[in-house]
Amino acid sequence: MKKRGTLVAYAGTIVLASTALLLSGTVSGNVSGKAATQPDTTLWPTKGWSTATPASVGIDEQVLLRLDKDIASGKYSQMMDSFAVFRCGKKVFERTYPHDYAKLYGKQAMERGPLNARLTGRYNYFDPQWHPYYQGSDLHTMQSVSKTVTSAIIGAAMQRGDFKAGVDTPVLKYFDISKVKNVDDRKRRMTVRDLLTMTAGFEWHEEDVPYDDPRSDSSLMEATDDWVQYVIDKPLAAEPGKVWNYSSGVTELLAFIFQKETGQDIDDYGQKYLFAPLGIRHQWKRTYLGVVDTEGGLYLTGSDLAKIGYLYLHDGMWDGQRIVSSEWVKKSVTPYFQTDEPQFQYGFKWWLSKLPDSTEYVWLCRGFGGQNLQVFPKEDLIVTFTGWDILANSTGKEPLPSDFRPLVKSQTCAGGTGAAAQYEWSCGLMAFRHSQAAS
Repeated sequence: MKKRGTLVAYAGTIVLASTALLLSGTVSGNVSGKAATQPDTTLWPTKGWSTATPASVGIDEQVLLRLDKDIASGKYSQMMDSFAVFRCGKKVFERTYPHDYAKLYGKQAMERGPLNARLTGRYNYFDPQWHPYYQGSDLHTMQSVSKTVTSAIIGAAMQRGDFKAGVDTPVLKYFDISKVKNVDDRKRRMTVRDLLTMTAGFEWHEEDVPYDDPRSDSSLMEATDDWVQYVIDKPLAAEPGKVWNYSSGVTELLAFIFQKETGQDIDDYGQKYLFAPLGIRHQWKRTYLGVVDTEGGLYLTGSDLAKIGYLYLHDGMWDGQRIVSSEWVKKSVTPYFQTDEPQFQYGFKWWLSKLPDSTEYVWLCRGFGGQNLQVFPKEDLIVTFTGWDILANSTGKEPLPSDFRPLVKSQTCAGGTGAAAQYEWSCGLMAFRHSQAAS
């Protein structure tokens, strides 16, 4: 389930790191036209993020402290669990906000309903052993952020040649059509691309009803044993590829398709080719039949979630190793469809939002209850926050990119590191080469 919505800090404290890693390098060139050499200044947080003071990477500390105060006071949600800020490859802020979820949701944990169909186990969304943290650890439920990570794993498998089918492959290729209900010409035309962009065309109710509403297809799917069959049997209401309609179910189909196409479990594959190279700890729930819950079952820390943003900020590269192709990154953060929220468009499982009075798209992952990753590519800024505000009568407000953009005081990284600085270096080198060629 679900769309909306650490190095753990001591309770009630703010982690503002006071040390910065100093790196130096220069661009060299001369009138003879000798090639310049780019300094290797990118910081790779595989074993943990380097830390820095806000000012050292051009972050306005007063804005940061005001945001922290607003979050702690419940301006956005009474149940925000963490907030962290990263810039120029360094962690500059991290805070957790403890809550007693056993007490807060104790009543709901004992009542059967759409968010607690079986009363016990991993799909009781009020069970403090499973939500929001995984069995007492610091791994936080990511909910629909899982969808974006699923897309990244598919991109990694395509990069490696293990997922050989293209995105325009018909979905029904992977099914015994004789065992699928409501097959028509439209369902035969449905492709993997349509699943990635939320345009499969299924008759599906998720955005138009709350998750704790008995009409929610997402909750109905999760109450069944065979989620994949539930989804693929649904009739179509629109031509695939034409109408955007948010569906957790279509991402669950991708777990099944990944297994069929590659012969490998998507969680096992992700561990080997995404999580391990990036140094990410994770846990991933499975359906009652053992299929990886790619629509909402992933658990990460906020710091490790930021690494997914950092990977895409660096065009799919990680410490000299290509994880996903540059083409996949570009396709993922290209806005293909307008969503039902005016401020958001949609790519390959990424939400995209333009800043006011700007042509810049901020890249987002969003999850039910308050999970969020925001990547500001021009500013080399990454923000993560988590929460567990899940009741229908919640008054929680989701922080938007415009809330975080004022953090940035200087357009480039003060120390000359990070993606923004690397981009500026590349532009300078290209200009130098053009000038040499002209002369």
